[in-house]
Amino acid sequence: MSAAASLPLRDVQLPPSPSWWPPAPGWWLVFVAIMLVAAAIWAWQWRRRRARQRWLDLFDAQVAQAGSPVLEVAAIAELLRRAARQYQPGAERLQGDAWLAFLDEKNSRAFSGGDGALLLEGGYRPSVDAEAVQRLRVLARRRYLSLLTERRR
Repeated sequence: MSAAASLPLRDVQLPPSPSWWPPAPGWWLVFVAIMLVAAAIWAWQWRRRRARQRWLDLFDAQVAQAGSPVLEVAAIAELLRRAARQYQPGAERLQGDAWLAFLDEKNSRAFSGGDGALLLEGGYRPSVDAEAVQRLRVLARRRYLSLLTERRR
């Protein structure tokens, strides 16, 4: 018998499976792409929140600078017309009931049938109820923001 025949046969030895770390270069690219998308979404939302806050600060500052309730109504009307121009060019020229109907949101008659009607003549009265102006301010502030954030053009 030869020496080769006396060697015991063993099964094929497989190499160890690759470890999970470090990942292959393709996984690094997928990770970087996901991080870039997440950073872009975060930056977009941050910028949008910042712009929203600036608009609200502008609204509050303009109304606060008015000295009387009558001037507050005039300032609110001016701000709403500016926002309407951004939302839909030409909308700022609407008058009367058409203007109030434009300001009404879906399924709401808050302007044409509620506190918002003060916009039509409140800026021209000698005096206005301060509570009515406060209710108008809350209503108009919400609509002002919605006109600026939902740009139609």
